[in-house]
Amino acid sequence: MRILQRFVPGLVVSAMAVLLSTPGPATAADEATAGNGATYYISLGDSLASGYQPDVDKDTRLAYTDRLYAQLKQRDPGLKHIRLGCTGETTESLIKGGTCRYPGATSQLDAALKAMARHHGKVAYVTLSVGANDIQACVTPAGTLDGTCLSNASRTMGRNLARITGALHQAGTTNTQFSGSTYYNPFLATWLLGDAGQKAAKESAPLIKEGDKAIAQVYGATGFKVADVAGAFSSDDFGTLVDMPGVGKVPANVAKICQLTWACTPKKDPHPNADGHKVIASAFAATLSMKSAAPGRNANPGADASPSPVPASDTGANRPTANGDLAETGASSSTPLIAGAGLAVVVAGTAAVYFGRRRRTAGQS
Repeated sequence: MRILQRFVPGLVVSAMAVLLSTPGPATAADEATAGNGATYYISLGDSLASGYQPDVDKDTRLAYTDRLYAQLKQRDPGLKHIRLGCTGETTESLIKGGTCRYPGATSQLDAALKAMARHHGKVAYVTLSVGANDIQACVTPAGTLDGTCLSNASRTMGRNLARITGALHQAGTTNTQFSGSTYYNPFLATWLLGDAGQKAAKESAPLIKEGDKAIAQVYGATGFKVADVAGAFSSDDFGTLVDMPGVGKVPANVAKICQLTWACTPKKDPHPNADGHKVIASAFAATLSMKSAAPGRNANPGADASPSPVPASDTGANRPTANGDLAETGASSSTPLIAGAGLAVVVAGTAAVYFGRRRRTAGQS
């Protein structure tokens, strides 16, 4: 932990200052869609799900959720995407609300549960990526992490994550597939800082691995499949050396983190870039059985599984949308489940630098 605190302050400072935004209302679709045989994909999460990109300081349509939707829609042309991801979301705000506004719902979780109630039996997929912003309050002015705060935050995060996944799974049916992601390791970018940075990168690996294991246990206990994002980013592969332009030979995991995120750029931002979102979408797709993509329909098993191109247009401030609107009925179901103590290592590792870039809105400096 001491090594991580010494050699990642720049990355922490650039990534952890979260300014909560208040986006506009979700787009409402025609009421007729509720009965037209459509099926639904509901995506939840933070800036990973909403496609935030630091070069434009906005959410975009580059998100893995958009790419995954395009891929799933190839199997089920009638599939609609209820896009609820919210930049700056924590596990607590996802449950209680306060970061983004969802018309007719108190929070992102409430919006998802109401949509699932309205489209009961027609929700084919639910995906989730959340938790990294939970420890924002534990970053000190010096850019280090407060250990006591982290310990408390990790326990809260574990309980919240289990509550979220448990409630979502309970609201689904046998036709609904659930998947949540592990974390890649942005600390690998410290490899480029020399000997000390390389030591820090190596020391971060077991922390992230144990944290991902704990997250996977929470998902498994609540009926979620695990999208192996860490594996897709080759997070543990220090043994394979590859040529990195302008740098020379580096481990494969270091090359991947530089190729798929903004962590090795002058912005030092850990968010995935467009290529990174493609990889994350593929990791989620690998967990989802295409044969049940459309409840009550036969999928085409011979269709191309590669993600379809997605327009790279910006959406400005995050605007969670719901094709099919949000239902006005249905209560938030929540049965708290206690997560393993191993989640603490997520806070000590990857989560410390994920997805929390300062957002500026009109009228704010």
